[in-house]
Amino acid sequence: MGTGADRDFAALLDDLFAAPPRAAEIAPSPVIRMDYLSVAEELHSGRIKVSPDHAAAEYREAETGHEGSFAALLANLERLAELGVAEEKLPPIDPDSIAAELGLGTGKPRVDFGRLRRDFAFANHPDRVAPHLQQRAMVRMQIANMLIDDAKRRAARSTKR
Repeated sequence: MGTGADRDFAALLDDLFAAPPRAAEIAPSPVIRMDYLSVAEELHSGRIKVSPDHAAAEYREAETGHEGSFAALLANLERLAELGVAEEKLPPIDPDSIAAELGLGTGKPRVDFGRLRRDFAFANHPDRVAPHLQQRAMVRMQIANMLIDDAKRRAARSTKR
């Protein structure tokens, strides 16, 4: 590769592609121990047959042994109750509680409904809560949106008068 000022960009690219790579620039190639495409093809080909009896037997086999795990879980819950660990308090889903949480019943003359909606969503959106609370959060968001829309309509009607 030359460094002449009269060289054009295409000539520089040709030199870069033709030059052998330096050892530091070569990354080790990943090692694939199995051919995933052939496995996927085999699974989708229909050549693998699983009888319903075999599937049911596998299900029953996987099912055994859970009684002990369930009993241990119940014992753990009882032990937690004895220690006084309170159960998780779920957020309410009744409209009156959500309206009070939103502050809609206070009769404020000027309410920024957009800000109210964003603040509620920031704290209660299903994507921002624990997985076991997502369904409840979705219901809470729907109720809150309905209450905010109703309050917004009432506020618009009262200002027109």
